[in-house]
Amino acid sequence: MRYVKLPVENFQEFFERLKEIGKIYAPVRHNSIYKFEEVQELSEVSLNYTRTILPPKKFFVKPRDPMSKLKGEEWIEIKDGEKFVLFGVHSCDIHALKILDKAYLSEPADPYYKTRRENAFIVGISCMPDEYCFCKSLGTHFAMDGFDLFLHELPDGWLVRVGSIKGHEVVWKNQELFEDVTEEDLKNFKEFEERRAKSFKRELSKEGLADILDLAFDSKVWRKYADKCLGCGNCTLVCPTCRCYEVCDNWIRAYESVRVRRYDSCFMVTHGLVAGGHNFRPTRLDRFRHRYYCKSYFDPSSGFNCVGCGRCDEFCPAGIEHVKVLEEVREGLI
Repeated sequence: MRYVKLPVENFQEFFERLKEIGKIYAPVRHNSIYKFEEVQELSEVSLNYTRTILPPKKFFVKPRDPMSKLKGEEWIEIKDGEKFVLFGVHSCDIHALKILDKAYLSEPADPYYKTRRENAFIVGISCMPDEYCFCKSLGTHFAMDGFDLFLHELPDGWLVRVGSIKGHEVVWKNQELFEDVTEEDLKNFKEFEERRAKSFKRELSKEGLADILDLAFDSKVWRKYADKCLGCGNCTLVCPTCRCYEVCDNWIRAYESVRVRRYDSCFMVTHGLVAGGHNFRPTRLDRFRHRYYCKSYFDPSSGFNCVGCGRCDEFCPAGIEHVKVLEEVREGLI
């Protein structure tokens, strides 16, 4: 991996040069929440954000995604080929996209997702955890790949890790904006990462978690929190790794309709409903427990389906905490 330094006085120009790639989407503050939106000026961007309400996933798997339209007797595919920049993506969300890649880019690859991944230029940025973050427990607090450029804040600029061929091309094309990394820069980088690692307040004990969940299927803890849960599906809608969707045809008029793919949630009653009227998860208890088994499922080749971003905790209207539930399930077996 290549390392270069972006001096603070060149940061504005660097941002302007990124516009040559395509539209820039970055975290923007709206009262107490942050959202990835198109930005024109660096002053609009909130680089010290903790998490956006919807993850960067929304640019690759859209909440409502028109796929094709019917006119007369012909289906016309709706294509999306715009190049764009995601500026200021945190490490946990980069890891989340890698989890989505395994689902959407496995053969046969999803053409919509594949095109958007190829058209995206991802600029990661370092962050400090808050009371909801537990990404360190899952090893997603630092990204070694999955980005084009990654920025780590220094006292007088940014240490830039170059993570792809596209990233190398941008640095090479704009080499007058960058400098060589000094020993002082490496010292500051190391000190920041050590301070950041010590700042995590929440920790998930993942050792043996898959086995514990197998043993605790009938734990009373599931009922306790299922009764508290509102069944709204907020946690799945803001989750950066949830990938359930449904496809429906919206009729506009006779012989004209739009086929739309949209987010679905395992918290919805209809999610487990199949032909014949059978429902695999008919109760809120079934649906609540299923989500934890889905997120905590461990695959030796890819790890967990959770990246510890903390969105499900922060945006749960019932105040249910993911780590606390799993801790109580573990304690219930003792």
